[in-house]
Amino acid sequence: MAGPEEGAQAARARALAVLRIRGAALAVALLPAAAAVVLLVGGATGRIGGSHDEGWTAVRWAVVAGAVVVLLLAAAVAAVVVRARPALSPTVPIAEETAPDLYRLVRDLAERLEVPAPSAVALTPDCDSWLEDRTHRAHGGRRRTAGAGGGRAPVAPVLVIGSPFLWWMRVGELRALLAPVVAGTGPSVHPDIAAARRFVRGLDAAVAVAARGAHERPAPRRGAPEAAVAALGRAVRRPALAFLGWIARLLLRGCRDHAAEMERAVAAAASERAQAVDYGLRIVAQEQVGLAYAGWDRLLTRVALPAWRMGRWPSRLDAGVVSALTELSRRDRLAEGFASRLSDRPACDLLEEPGLIDEATSLLAARLFHGGPSEPGPDWSPVDWGAYPEEVVDRKWRLEAARLHRVLDEQPHPGADPAPARPEPAESGPAAPGPVASGSVASGSVASGPARPGPEGSGLAGNGEGPGLPGAGDAPGPAAPEPAAPTLARVMDRLTAAPDRAPTGELGEEVAARLSVELAREEALHRAEARARSRAGGGAGEGPGSGGGDLWIDGCAPLFPPQPPRTGRELLADHVTAMVCCAAIDTAGAAPGLDWLDGPALLVGGRRRADLAYPVLSLVEDGDAEPLRAWLGEVGVRAEKPVRLV
Repeated sequence: MAGPEEGAQAARARALAVLRIRGAALAVALLPAAAAVVLLVGGATGRIGGSHDEGWTAVRWAVVAGAVVVLLLAAAVAAVVVRARPALSPTVPIAEETAPDLYRLVRDLAERLEVPAPSAVALTPDCDSWLEDRTHRAHGGRRRTAGAGGGRAPVAPVLVIGSPFLWWMRVGELRALLAPVVAGTGPSVHPDIAAARRFVRGLDAAVAVAARGAHERPAPRRGAPEAAVAALGRAVRRPALAFLGWIARLLLRGCRDHAAEMERAVAAAASERAQAVDYGLRIVAQEQVGLAYAGWDRLLTRVALPAWRMGRWPSRLDAGVVSALTELSRRDRLAEGFASRLSDRPACDLLEEPGLIDEATSLLAARLFHGGPSEPGPDWSPVDWGAYPEEVVDRKWRLEAARLHRVLDEQPHPGADPAPARPEPAESGPAAPGPVASGSVASGSVASGPARPGPEGSGLAGNGEGPGLPGAGDAPGPAAPEPAAPTLARVMDRLTAAPDRAPTGELGEEVAARLSVELAREEALHRAEARARSRAGGGAGEGPGSGGGDLWIDGCAPLFPPQPPRTGRELLADHVTAMVCCAAIDTAGAAPGLDWLDGPALLVGGRRRADLAYPVLSLVEDGDAEPLRAWLGEVGVRAEKPVRLV
C-alpha cells in the first residue's frame, strides 16, 4: 500500500496536469498575438515582405486585429474566471472564543499528524465533514498569511464539521473521525494543488455565472428609451455569456479527469497519514456516522418538517438527534450498546454555548431543507421540544381536520346526486350543503377565493353573492345552508362506500384529489412569500452566516427537499388520521405527543397508540369503516361529538 508521501506526489502530478491545461489555454490565447508580433517585426526589418508590399501589409493588420480581439476575449474570460464567486457551503462559523476546547483538539490533532492546522472551524446541519477553501476575495479570505521565518505561507482551509456529530459522538470518537479530514490540510496547502483547485473552482463558478445570466429575467422598464437600452444590453450580454460558458465547459471537460484523480490522491494520502491516530476508535466512530445519519434523517422528515410547514422551526435539532438515536438504540437490538456511551463526555461540551450554536444550526437547517427565512419573525418563530406537542402536533392535526371538512363541504353528498340543487331542501340537514358547494366549485368561486381556516371558510357562498346561486338578488329568498358540524361520524359516513359504488369509494378519490389541489395552492403561496423575501433581502446578503439573504439558499425552493411529494391517498389518510386524533383528544381524554422517530403521536393514558394506521387505511382505500369504529369504541372516542378546529 502506498504511503502518504506517495499519495501526495500523485496528487501533485495531477495538479500539474491541470495547470498544464491552464497554460495551454493561455498559449492558445497568446498565439495570434505572437504571430502579429512576428509579422510586424519581420515587416519592419524587411525579412517578411516589405513595408510597401500591400499584400503583406493587409495580412499584418488583419492578424493584428484578430490578435487584439482574441486578447480581449481571453482577458474577459480570465477576469470572469478569477473574479467569479465559487460556491460556498452554507455553514455556521465558530469563533475560537466560543469553542477554545474544540480549536485545541483540532490543533493537537494537526500536530500529531504533522500537518498545518485548519484556519477556522464551522458547523453544517448535515452528517458529513470536509475541508473547504475560503481564500477567494469574494469570501473575504486571504490566500497567504505570515509563516515561520518571516515568509508567507498559504492559508489552510476551513474545517467544516457536521453538527449532529458534535452532539451524538463522544470527544474521542470525534477526534478519531476528524483525523483523516484534518490530515488533508497537508496536501491542500501545497502551491500546485491549491492553484489547480482555484482554477477548477473558478471555471465552475464561471459556468454558473453564464447559466444565471442566460436564464435571467428582464427587469421591468419604464419608457421606450429604457426598454430599447435594456433590449440592446440583453442582445449583447447573452452571446457573450454563451461564449463564456462554452469556453469554461470546454476547459472543465479537459481537466475533469485530472482534477478527480487529484482529489482521490489527496484523500488517499490523508487516510494513510491518519492511520496512526486512534485507528481502532475510528472504526467505532464510523459506525456512529451511519447511526447518526439515520437518526438525523428521521428527525428532519418526521419531526422537523411538520413544524416547518406551520411556520415554526425547532430550535434544538442537534439535541433532538440525541433523543432520537437513544430511542433507536432502545428499539433496535442492532443498536444495543450505543446508548451506553452517553456516560462519556459528549463532543458538544467543547463548545462554550452549545445552546446558541444548536439554535443557529437549526435555523440554517430550516433554510436548507425547507427554504425558510434567514431570521426569526412573527410568522417564523422557534419552538422548544417541551412545547412541540401542543404548539405543533395539536395545531397540525386541527389544521388538517379543518382542511378535510372544507373539502367535504365542497363535495356533493352521494345521496343527493339524483336531485338537482334547489333552495327548498335547505332544512334537510347535512346533505343540503353538498350541491351548493359543488356548484360553487364549478363556477370557480371557491378556487379563486381566499382560503379561510375552519369549516366556516369552506368556500360556500352563504352570503348570496356567488354567481348563479339561488337567492343571489332576492332579499326574501332562503339563506344558504350552514356547513355541517365537524364530527368524525360525518367524515366516516362520507368516505364509506355507498351500496351503488365500487368498494374503493369514488368519493375518496375526489376528496384526495381536492386535498392535493388545496395543498398545492398553499405550497404555491409559500413559494410566492419566499420569492418576495428573496427579492426584499437579496441585495443585503453577504453569504451564509451573515444573517442576510443568500442566492444559494434563499429562493423559490429549498436546496435539499427532505421528503418526496405524497400521493392523494396518502394525503387523505393523513387528514383522516388527524381528524381521529382530534376527536380522541376532545372526547376521550387523549393528548398529543412526540415520538422522536415517527413524529406526531397520539397518547392515550400516557402511552402511544400506534395501531391507528390499519383502520384508517381500511376506510380510505376500501371504504370500510368497521375497523375504525372498533378502534374508536376501544379507546372511548365519541364520533358524533363536534371537534374543535382552528
